[in-house]
Amino acid sequence: MRNSTNKKAKVIVVMPAYNAEKTLKKTYDDIPKGVAQEVILVDDGSHDKTISVAKKLGLTTFVHPQNRGYGGNQKTCYTTALSNGADIVVMIHPDYQYDSTLTGEMVKPIIDSRFDVMLGSRIRTRQEALSGGMPLYKYISNRFLTIVENIILGQNLSEYHTGFRAFHKRVLQNVPFHKFSDDFVFDQEILVSVIKSGYRIGEIPVPVRYFPEASSINFRRSVQYGLGTLSALVKYLLSGWSLYRFKIFAVKMAS
Repeated sequence: MRNSTNKKAKVIVVMPAYNAEKTLKKTYDDIPKGVAQEVILVDDGSHDKTISVAKKLGLTTFVHPQNRGYGGNQKTCYTTALSNGADIVVMIHPDYQYDSTLTGEMVKPIIDSRFDVMLGSRIRTRQEALSGGMPLYKYISNRFLTIVENIILGQNLSEYHTGFRAFHKRVLQNVPFHKFSDDFVFDQEILVSVIKSGYRIGEIPVPVRYFPEASSINFRRSVQYGLGTLSALVKYLLSGWSLYRFKIFAVKMAS
């Protein structure tokens, strides 16, 4: 990978958007100039002026005529980025919850062949997370799920639940992401599949930013998400014990 990416890797930023009119421009403006060769926004049936703002910014824009869900949105994002020749794909929520000024720091470890996937972790200390506006129940559930995931998946990550991620193209070409959920648990299915395939995951700290315009799922959806995450972990265990072959895991391992 080192030789190919050092020949100026093509970095494409993808933004899965839903009603991001008020925060899209700020998120886009913070991406350091020259880091990404293209920014793709996929609108998932927004009811505001997200599409208009995206076009004014000159973003490559795709529109779902009806809402396909957060996971369904990401499927379009990654498929489009790969079709457009991406070597590295960076996913940033356009709700300004994540600090897109750090995009270059997300990309560099992949360019340097140290990791295949990078995550922007919002969890450095409890005080920082809560003072940044993360609801207490979200912090507690984040910590619980992350501990369980680390134990079962054999990792030592500080957070699995971030919306700021970067992938080398071979990861997205190998993991069967089109078979994952169209809902929020897509985020966990792709990471479990990535780990099952043997890819290396790194992370950098990013500031916590919760505010009214930032997207966030409610308590009921959070419970569904948590149960979906645990279900993905059970599938990982059963697959590891060769008791069942699940469609969320790649047939071949990373090479």
